[in-house]
Amino acid sequence: MGSCIICGTPADGAICDSHEQDVLFEFAGDNPNQLTSGRYYSGTVDGFAEFGVFVNIGDRVTGLLHKSELDQRLDSLDWDEGETVFVQVTGVRDNGNVDLGWSIRQSEREFRGKLLDDPERGAILPEDTDATDEDDESDDQQATTDGAGAVSPAERETDKTDESEESDESDDSQSETESDTEESDADESSADSTDTEESQPERTRVTIDSLSDRVDEEVRIEGEIVGARQTSGPTVFEIRDESATVDCAAFVEAGVRAYPEAETGDLVALDGVVELRNNELQVETDELEKLEGDDRKAVETRLEAALTSEARPDDVDLLADHESVAAVHSRIRDAAEEIRRAVMESRPVIVRHNATADGYVAGAAIERAVLPLVRDEHANSDAEYHFFDRRPLEGGDYDMADATKDATQMLDNRERHDEKLPLFVLVAAGSTDESRDGLELLDIYDAPRVTIDAGYPDDGVADLADVAVNPHLDGTDAADLTVGALGANVAAHVNDDVRDDVSHLPAVSYWEDAPEDYTALADEAGYDADHTTALREAVALEAYYQSYEDKRELITDLLFEHEKRDLAEHVGEQFREKLETELDTVGPNLSVRGENGVSFTVLDTEAFTHRFDFPPTAVLLDEIHRRGLGADGAPGDEHVTLGFGEDEIHLRSDGRVNAREVAAAAAEQADKAGISATGTRDGAIEFLAGERDAALDAVVEAVSDQL
Repeated sequence: MGSCIICGTPADGAICDSHEQDVLFEFAGDNPNQLTSGRYYSGTVDGFAEFGVFVNIGDRVTGLLHKSELDQRLDSLDWDEGETVFVQVTGVRDNGNVDLGWSIRQSEREFRGKLLDDPERGAILPEDTDATDEDDESDDQQATTDGAGAVSPAERETDKTDESEESDESDDSQSETESDTEESDADESSADSTDTEESQPERTRVTIDSLSDRVDEEVRIEGEIVGARQTSGPTVFEIRDESATVDCAAFVEAGVRAYPEAETGDLVALDGVVELRNNELQVETDELEKLEGDDRKAVETRLEAALTSEARPDDVDLLADHESVAAVHSRIRDAAEEIRRAVMESRPVIVRHNATADGYVAGAAIERAVLPLVRDEHANSDAEYHFFDRRPLEGGDYDMADATKDATQMLDNRERHDEKLPLFVLVAAGSTDESRDGLELLDIYDAPRVTIDAGYPDDGVADLADVAVNPHLDGTDAADLTVGALGANVAAHVNDDVRDDVSHLPAVSYWEDAPEDYTALADEAGYDADHTTALREAVALEAYYQSYEDKRELITDLLFEHEKRDLAEHVGEQFREKLETELDTVGPNLSVRGENGVSFTVLDTEAFTHRFDFPPTAVLLDEIHRRGLGADGAPGDEHVTLGFGEDEIHLRSDGRVNAREVAAAAAEQADKAGISATGTRDGAIEFLAGERDAALDAVVEAVSDQL
């Protein structure tokens, strides 16, 4: 019976069951059945096929990482044959085939330890294998974040002292008589001690952003511990000062936590040597001290002053002269400050956006602004995948299901990796009652929250965010505003360097009637009207497929890569073909009815649409309403489009109809239909399927009364 290298609990080997997925395993067996499902293994790329990647696990076992398991397109995977990669074993089939899963951690430094998966001895530390000459040599290696063999700074100094003393004793024996040796040694030892103290003055503090110029030098840094992880070798502390963040490796013995009194959030002074490991900076720790009293206060004040100064963006101009955006200029700056502060505090930024073309455009704009800041802040090359994530919302609202998933993940990361709670940025969501419960759950855990939305809000929901960017909150009619325009302006304030990169996005976000200032910006950036249309349609199509995935590389290629214009044209053409085919299908099945001077185009989406293929109901109804299908020759000047499904009605009225008021009035007339609303203007009306006809009649009457 051993003990877990992470939590110290008794374990059958070096790791407990609850932490098996936190460490990296090296496979020492020769049979697929000796692998353990669920564990993460190091491997080497053996070859590529149309359906995935073959990866060697150990010397004699090969598994398949199917393309469906990847978080990106197979042709964009930057792997070479023979390259070391990290994968999860998800299963071993009866015929010996090994199924592999994707690991977001593609660096040993991201795991909390490294173990050997030995079929005979189980999960053991690499140091526990039979001693060899190579092992003896590895004992002299410096501590590294990948868990390699290491010796502590104290041991290094002891070795140096022992060698020095042996040399001194040898010299003394040649120059002095045996009776005088003890006295002479004492005198020389005292003199050596005095000389050492005088020759090693206290190190001067340096800033982390200067470490690239100080490789192999002894330095002192002062800052906050923003993360700590235990490897099978050293403990790795992530230290942030007023300038940047760096990993610092501290070694006691293999798999043992160094400086256990130091935790995330503590302010410390650290002495060490700057090293360059795998082209990444790290500091080998000689000494780490928690700061208290005046010393702590001085560092705390310095960090806070730097954060406040750096996080608050300059009062830069908006992308264009737009009244609805100008009304929330100060809120945009506040939102940008929260995002910039999160990056500087090593707090993950999670963007949750509606899975529509508009939501994707806004989310991608913020992503474009934040990623360079993350790369500048963190020395490790894959930080952008760990400190920023964009997660589309399939349902369009931040409901309890979304919040529960996020809360579970953030609490798991805090428990396992000592990670700070993330900043959640809700885009094209977070303004209505459907998001209230989700925001309240985040509020209970005090996870910071920003909402960016152009939709009509419900009372009090915006108060659940630390910063809410929505012109309607300031009494401004934002009917001419998209969230893509808001998101692009927030991005320009987060990082002014990407201003030119995102200037065309507002024009992309408008399906019709884009303000001239935005179309002019797009023209200046090389995006004419035809291309912005193709971009919008391409993103709308990709937003539908695998709507829960961010598709980071694909969206980047579509929105920001000029040389890949053909990609947008190709995908956009698919959008138009699929949409026109569906419009041809539903056209003959549109019904028109009038009520109190209002004409209604009604589509029975349950009976006359292909419900499980593109386009989805929302996209289809938007296009029907934009084209005014069914409105010609209908009575009245007011026109409303209704999508009538099995248990819900979608409203389209150019924002003139308040769905909650309609639902309240309709519920009085059809009191057995269980009518309720989701969303405010042009939302959806839900009802009981058994009262379908009664619900439709009640909604039509309520809409006509409201208009």
